[in-house]
Amino acid sequence: MNTNVPPDETNARVSPNAADVLTSADFDELDTLLDDLRTRFDETPQWEFCEGFMAALVCSRRVIPSTEYFPVLLEMDDDSETPLFVDDAQFQRFSALWTRRFNEVKAALDLDVQSLDDERAYQPEVMDLRGAIAALPPEQRAEMGDSPIPSFAQIWAIGFMYAVESWPQDWAPPRDKEAAKVLDAALECVVAVTEDDTEPPTVAAFEEDGEPTISEKRLNDFADAVWAIYDLRELWRNIGPRVETVHVGDKPGRNDACPCGSGKKYKKCCGA
Repeated sequence: MNTNVPPDETNARVSPNAADVLTSADFDELDTLLDDLRTRFDETPQWEFCEGFMAALVCSRRVIPSTEYFPVLLEMDDDSETPLFVDDAQFQRFSALWTRRFNEVKAALDLDVQSLDDERAYQPEVMDLRGAIAALPPEQRAEMGDSPIPSFAQIWAIGFMYAVESWPQDWAPPRDKEAAKVLDAALECVVAVTEDDTEPPTVAAFEEDGEPTISEKRLNDFADAVWAIYDLRELWRNIGPRVETVHVGDKPGRNDACPCGSGKKYKKCCGA
């Protein structure tokens, strides 16, 4: 397995930086890189899944290092002899794009925004796959058969919850009952978007005159999920990282044999 992974991120607040903002071309490049990884590893996810996974990392109570989360994201086997990236240049490019997006998401979630219409607010990179397929010519739609089509933002929400479920100890309810209620309510909002949109479609996601493929309820649930992520970011920042309990073993008496094996009494050796 290629051990190169994107650099670790910190939990410090970062200011929005125009240089971090990914363009449509940058996201297209990420899709291309993931497509290439998928030729070697079938389980390589789409970017929308990565986007949700990344949002959970930003919100996590603990700063999870990239050496820990990256193999989980790509479901890589540590014993695999196949390199993840074809060369260092490919890794460096993916790393740069990943880090820029990570900083962009973190900066957006640290802002005090009052509306998701604010251009500074976190805008998940999600796709309306049903809308994209509906726009295809009839013959191309027919070729796709009856395969299930993910609902709007469903893959993003699944990616988020996959990260939560991968590190349950870092998402365990806090002792404070009110904080635990905030955590539970926020996660329920995200889980709601992991479900299929079964309501009648009334909205076209990206084109006002396009064929409706999203229900009004789905759009509301999606907005609730984004606000929930803001709540999660603030919740864990206020509570802080978990404090591990340190268990100290029995200390030898001063006249006991020193545990280091020197043969001397503890008081004349390590206990001096």
